[in-house]
Amino acid sequence: MRRYALRDDQWERIQELLPGRAGSVGVPARDNRLFVEAVLYRYRAGIPWCDLPERFGDWKNVHRRFSRWAKLGVWERVFAHFAADADNEYAMIDSTIVRAHQHSAGAQKSR
Repeated sequence: MRRYALRDDQWERIQELLPGRAGSVGVPARDNRLFVEAVLYRYRAGIPWCDLPERFGDWKNVHRRFSRWAKLGVWERVFAHFAADADNEYAMIDSTIVRAHQHSAGAQKSR
């Protein structure tokens, strides 16, 4: 399995939420799974779109499709689906929301 690839059980949970599948309105997509893996790869690796590996296809097409899906609310639906079924296996706190007293950062005390 590739490092950033979706497992089969993960793919099964989201494939019905995505546009472009057989039976939905419009033309069926060539490979939704490869596209989703490209998006995940881009964000997990922290790379610019233009640095996507060639195995995902032309980066401009991937970015264009990502933007379309964002405007259609596809990513929001996927996230809402997972948020409703959260197992809370991981909990993360971003330090930007944890307030610390000014003296904890070494600020000089006023006299």
